[in-house]
Amino acid sequence: MKFKFEIIHKSKKSNARVGKIYTPHGIINTPSFVAVGTNGTIKALDNKIISSIGIELMFCNTYHLILQPGSKLIQKAGGIHKFINRSTPIITDSGGFQVFSLAFGSVASELKSKGAKKTNCTLLKITEDGATFRSYRDGTKVLLTPESSIQAQKDIGADIIIPLDELPPYHMDLKALERSLDRTHRWEKRSLDYHLKNRQNQAMYAVIHGGINKNLREKSSKYLTNLDFDGFAIGGSVGKNILEMIEMLKFTINHLPKDKPNHLLGIGDIASLQESIPLGLDTFDSSYPTKAARHGFVLTKSKGIKLTKKENEKSFSPIDKNCTCYTCQNYTLSYLHHLFKAKELTALSLASIHNLHFMVEYMKDIREKILNDEI
Repeated sequence: MKFKFEIIHKSKKSNARVGKIYTPHGIINTPSFVAVGTNGTIKALDNKIISSIGIELMFCNTYHLILQPGSKLIQKAGGIHKFINRSTPIITDSGGFQVFSLAFGSVASELKSKGAKKTNCTLLKITEDGATFRSYRDGTKVLLTPESSIQAQKDIGADIIIPLDELPPYHMDLKALERSLDRTHRWEKRSLDYHLKNRQNQAMYAVIHGGINKNLREKSSKYLTNLDFDGFAIGGSVGKNILEMIEMLKFTINHLPKDKPNHLLGIGDIASLQESIPLGLDTFDSSYPTKAARHGFVLTKSKGIKLTKKENEKSFSPIDKNCTCYTCQNYTLSYLHHLFKAKELTALSLASIHNLHFMVEYMKDIREKILNDEI
């Protein structure tokens, strides 16, 4: 099956849309939540469980896979799908996100330090050629270029791949941001040129940058939409709060082609989904649901439940009596409370299963509402 995007329905109420992304490893129904499996698995779960939950697209991180076990080993194993035993679609990033986020941290932490680099920063140098960083595993120097990033993603063999881009911090002056954007555009063009020499049945999404500057977001959209990309991801810092983010997304998406899929990088919490899906966004990756699960927080249609709270100790009902996930069908809040208190690893798995199932069902419900013009 070749890569293709099909719009099934556009809401009469908003710009929300239901679609299908066809890939060599199956169909992704959109809007869709994309689970993050950094090292080729979602923490505390194996890939057969993940598939049974119904996660249609999983995000794996090229940076981590380059350092361990290495892209050539994955290629030797027959590609990422065979290596991790997953038959459904996979997307990989360029590795650039980790290189630059390890330098500056998340937007939240970076805001506190006003864009200062971390003192233990692994990013050593950025040049026109690429980014040189030190492996956090053994200290080895690694040069990540547009060409080496794409070759690694060719070796890994994901269905959707991403060009190398620079992730500028939220706090960056305009001149530096312009220089960063221009370099990112050159890197993305080099990535695309390398990819087009051998498409290998993979799709490539461009990454729109420009920080919170509308002129630069427009410039990035215009430049990248004129190139032969299969889809478009919105990356970089899109705001320090949800209001700033939605304003920037609303502006940016108007400059993207309507006949190609789009993806919001690194954001997929419920509040953000509710605000951004009506804008016409298709896919969202986030580690939030599984990270929350590992901290003992499970998602529900109301406000969610903190499993370690005393009130759950003697509650012999499931997280949600209407939930059909494996955890809710078999275990009580009391037992989950006990597992977290006892620091049993099973707790992380059971909470993660529930939260991923919740996200899958949530997106199914969203698609149904769009089809009925309710969103």
